[in-house]
Amino acid sequence: MSEEEMRMTYSAIVTGKDNKKIVRVSFERNGKNGKEIAEGVIPGGKIVKNNGYSPDEIAGLEVYLRANADDIISKAKVISNPLKWL
Repeated sequence: MSEEEMRMTYSAIVTGKDNKKIVRVSFERNGKNGKEIAEGVIPGGKIVKNNGYSPDEIAGLEVYLRANADDIISKAKVISNPLKWL
């Protein structure tokens, strides 16, 4: 992964601390000082952990999460059901 590339990964649907179903989304890239990671949750589209991203970048990632929440949740449902892997 080059310094300009960002990788997005997401979890299966998991149950959060408040018993609500969530999907965890991570954005990762190589920075000048090593790996930079921002972690967000859907629904809500909030970044909850950040290491290396600027406030403007965080705001952009949150907009992305909210705009693409339905699509990300649909994809997370597939990996949440092992029967769909076959």
